[in-house]
Amino acid sequence: MILSTDDERIADAGRSRGCEVPFMRPAELARDETPHLPVLQHAVDWLAQHGGYQPDAVMILQPTSPLRRPQDIRESIALLETSGADSVVSVSAVPDHYNPMRTLRIDGRGLATLLVSGEPVRRRINRRQDMPQAWTMNGAIYLFRTAVLRSSPPSLYGDSTAAYVMPATAGLSIDALDDWEEVERVLETQAPSRE
Repeated sequence: MILSTDDERIADAGRSRGCEVPFMRPAELARDETPHLPVLQHAVDWLAQHGGYQPDAVMILQPTSPLRRPQDIRESIALLETSGADSVVSVSAVPDHYNPMRTLRIDGRGLATLLVSGEPVRRRINRRQDMPQAWTMNGAIYLFRTAVLRSSPPSLYGDSTAAYVMPATAGLSIDALDDWEEVERVLETQAPSRE
C-alpha cells in the first residue's frame, strides 16, 4: 500500500503502520480543492519513472472510511476483473426516505417541485415499494484501471463503472463530528469483521 501525502508526520505515521511512502506529494497536489485524478496520475507516473512499475489498476482507500473491511477490498478487485468494467466504486443503499424520487427542489418563490424530473410534487411516486432502489457512492473504495487515467480525455471512472455493494455500516465515512459519533456507536455495538 502506497501513501500519498505532503506531510512528513503523516508519512512517518503511515510508514510505522506498514505503508510505503516512496515520494512526497507536491504542494500543488495537496490543496483542499485538489481532485483525485492528478494525484493518481502523479503517483502512477512517479512509480513508472522511478520504480519501473506500471500497475494495471489503482485503488483509493481514504482514511475517512475506517469500517471498510479487508474482504471489501478483495471483492472489489475481483469485481473489476470479472465485470470487465473500467472502474469499481463502493456503494450503499439509500434509505427509502432519502430516495432521489422523493427529493425536492425549492424555487425562489418557495415552491417545491420534484428534483429529478422538475415535475409538480403531485406526480411523485407515493409508495416506497414502487420506487426504484437507489444507491450512493460511499467513498470507501475507488478502483480504476490505470489505462483510464491516461485516456482521452483522462478519467477516473472510464465508460463503465461496476458497483460494489457494501453494508451501510462498512461504508460509513467520517466527514463531520456526527459521522465520528456514528462510527463510534457502530464500533460499540458490533465487532467489525477484520478478515
